[in-house]
Amino acid sequence: MAPISTQWTRLIRFVAAETAQIHIGQPVDPRLDVGLAAWNKQTIRAYEISGSAFDSASHVTSNILTVEKLLSPLSREEMKVVRCLGLNYSDHAAETKMAKPAAPILFYKPLASMIGPNAPIFIPKVAQPVEEHLSDYEVELTIVIGKAAKNVSEADALDYVLGYTGANDVSFRKHQLTTSQWGFSKGFDNTTPLGPVLVSHHAIPNPQEIPLTCTLNGQVLQDGNTNDQIFNVRQTVSFLSQGTTLEPGSVILTGTPKGVGFARKPAIVLKNGDDCRVWLGHGIGTLINPVIEEGHHQAKL
Repeated sequence: MAPISTQWTRLIRFVAAETAQIHIGQPVDPRLDVGLAAWNKQTIRAYEISGSAFDSASHVTSNILTVEKLLSPLSREEMKVVRCLGLNYSDHAAETKMAKPAAPILFYKPLASMIGPNAPIFIPKVAQPVEEHLSDYEVELTIVIGKAAKNVSEADALDYVLGYTGANDVSFRKHQLTTSQWGFSKGFDNTTPLGPVLVSHHAIPNPQEIPLTCTLNGQVLQDGNTNDQIFNVRQTVSFLSQGTTLEPGSVILTGTPKGVGFARKPAIVLKNGDDCRVWLGHGIGTLINPVIEEGHHQAKL
């Protein structure tokens, strides 16, 4: 099976100032951290991409648009299923004093949980007070599947990957640790940021060398690398495709490195007004989201 071919390298989705419509495009500046620029209200220009992210005929045009509002690289409608791996970094397993899993630990997120850059992470009343419920951050490399994959071998697994982006798998540990099933505790509405840039697989030939960090209110709390994954991207895609079709648009969060809040003494929690930033290298960039607790004054955007 031949790898997916794209004419774009870095894809963003946005509302354009010129049209007030949603477009996809490639940033004019190939070095720009689009997420950071959007948060700082810097001018971002992008070459419009015709077609969709999943259309092999899509191409980068010469038409330049100005980003009015940066969105997640995929809409909720484009995401078929959001799969997530738990406990997939050796150092994270060690900090939580849990054994490395013998097989990938899989859970799912509802599409209503997914948000984009700059959008507030919304902590519902069912997860308050935050000091008791331990609202937590998790930087994660995220895979986007570009063509239907079923019973795929590890050798061929990357041929089905459209590209990579970032995510913050915001978690609520009291609910999570109450049961063996994590879907409820990690699936509240508007709690999972995705983005800011979808980088084509051909620009990241080795996804096992991507640095990733999480910074909360200016303090770096996670500083890892995907080379510490227990199940690498090839293994993950292959395993999840056994007996199961991964449709184009399937999103896979691949776990988080050490440094999470609930494992610290004392614990660090996400709270109203916080500024949470996850960053991934190789052109993905910074995904920034303020935190709002339901019933509190809105965080400053």
